[in-house]
Amino acid sequence: MTPLRAKMIAAMQMHGYSPRTHESYLAAVRGLAKYTRRSPDTLAAEDLQRYFMYLVIERRLAPASVRLAYNGIRFLFLQVLDWPALDLEVTLPKKPQKIPALLTRAEVARISAACRDLRDHTMLLLCYGCGLRLSELVAVKVADIDGERSLLRVTQGKGAKDRLVPLSPTLLTELRGYWRRYRPRGFLFPGQQPGQPLSPTAIQRVFKRAKAAAGVTKAGGIHGLRHAFATHQLEAGLPVHRLQRLMGHSDLHSTLRYIHWVPSYREGEGELDLIARLGAAHG
Repeated sequence: MTPLRAKMIAAMQMHGYSPRTHESYLAAVRGLAKYTRRSPDTLAAEDLQRYFMYLVIERRLAPASVRLAYNGIRFLFLQVLDWPALDLEVTLPKKPQKIPALLTRAEVARISAACRDLRDHTMLLLCYGCGLRLSELVAVKVADIDGERSLLRVTQGKGAKDRLVPLSPTLLTELRGYWRRYRPRGFLFPGQQPGQPLSPTAIQRVFKRAKAAAGVTKAGGIHGLRHAFATHQLEAGLPVHRLQRLMGHSDLHSTLRYIHWVPSYREGEGELDLIARLGAAHG
C-alpha cells in the first residue's frame, strides 16, 4: 500500500465514510492514476480537467459514475493533499430525472408471498416495512430490534447516521415468528460464514426470484421496496418531514422527489401498519 493510499483511507475513516464509499473513492483515484500514468500528488488542475473531459466525452460514462469519480478525486485533493480549492471548468452531465417503475401494494404483497422460505419472506417484509436500504438490511442485528417500544435501530446508515424506525404490530409479529424458528444471534440474517451477515448479492437474488415467481415484470431490484415504502406512506398522507426522518435523508430534497411520484399526495397521518395492508391488497 502506498503512503498516499494509506493517508486517504485514514482520512475517510476520520470522516466516518462507509466501506462502500471507501471502495468507490479509491477506485476513482486509481482511474485517475491509470489515465495520467502519474501519482495524483504530482498532478495539476489542468490534468484533472483533461481527465474529466475524457470520462464525459470519450468514455461517455453515466452521469452518476462521473459524479462519483469527481467526488472521490475532490476528496483526495481537498482533504488529503490539502489543496485550498478545486475549481475545475468541467460541466458534469446532468442526472436524468426518471421516475422508477413503482411497485403497487398488490405487487409487494405478491412478491413477499412468493417467498417459500420464512427467512426470505421476513427479510423482504422488513425491507419494505421500514424502508431500508440494502446496506442497512444486511447490517440489522437482533439487538437492533426493540420489541418493547416497537422500534428498529438502523445503525450507521448512509452518512454514518443512526436512526429509529417504528415497527408495526404486524411486522413485529413476523419478526418474532422468524426469531423463534431460527434463533439467530448477532446478525438478524446471518450468512454462511460465522459472524458475518448475508451478502447483499444473496439478498438481491432472493428478491429477483420472488419477483419472477410473483409474475412482477417491472424493472428494478430490491431498492424498489424502499421506493414503495416511501410512496405508499405519502399516499397515506405521511408528512414529508416525517418521511425524511424515516428514510434517513440528510437533505429534504432527496425526500421531496417522492412528492413528484405521488401526484395525489395530501398530508395526513400516514400508514401505521403497511404490512397489514398487504394482506388486503393480496386478497
